[in-house]
Amino acid sequence: MLGAARRQLGSGPMLGQVLRRLRPAAGASTEAARGYSSAAKEITVRDALNSALDEEMSADPSVFLMGEEVGEYQGAYKITKGLLDKYGPDRVLDTPITEAGFTGIGVGAAYQGLRPVIEFMTFNFSMQAIDHIINSAAKSNYMSAGQINVPIVFRGPNGAAAGVGAQHSQCYAAWFAHVPGLKVLAPYSSEDARGLLKAAIRDPDPVVFLENELLYGESFPVSDEVLDSSFALPIGKAKIEREGKDVTITAFSKMVGYALTGCRDTVQGRNQC
Repeated sequence: MLGAARRQLGSGPMLGQVLRRLRPAAGASTEAARGYSSAAKEITVRDALNSALDEEMSADPSVFLMGEEVGEYQGAYKITKGLLDKYGPDRVLDTPITEAGFTGIGVGAAYQGLRPVIEFMTFNFSMQAIDHIINSAAKSNYMSAGQINVPIVFRGPNGAAAGVGAQHSQCYAAWFAHVPGLKVLAPYSSEDARGLLKAAIRDPDPVVFLENELLYGESFPVSDEVLDSSFALPIGKAKIEREGKDVTITAFSKMVGYALTGCRDTVQGRNQC
């Protein structure tokens, strides 16, 4: 049965950002590296994520949000700000503190053709729902010989932050990237956060979308193309932040910033990366 599945195993798990990041979808050359030279304004990663959710919910009535405090409180990190007022409680659902419960409901809704976006207040809490993610969402396409798609997004902050305990600081990128059937994205900039989240919501299969709490308030330049509601980034293309000839550094999520800083220091030492 697995051999007849629509998707090939080798194309399943992928880790976003530098190793697995994307190039522009709308009218851009697929060979050119992306840059920020044509940027028109700056927006925060938080606003980039919020606008992506808003536009995808507006464009597709099958998209809905579910999680702890995503509605009345507008999200623990305000990513869902304003969406309850705009779309109502049928599409922005506050849940009890039971990750296993609302994740299972989300997977079931995806089986029926809806497009749930499940928010974990922190990905550490996704461990409460790991069975639904690994054994239901990720495997259903293979086990059905490609007949069942599970268009669901699991999103929220991942990795260490300031002033939180060990059980709130873990990075699950490697865990999920080793699960056949899951696509794993970990954006860095506002452009990547906006374009990748839109792509994740439109994808026919489950996507784990790993954000970083420390990046939410950071601003990055974005172009008019990025701000267009049709903008999205195709999943599975690496991004070259800068070109050099001596050293290659790969990174994802917040570590991209540290890598770029290291590259600037290295250039001053006459090595290029």
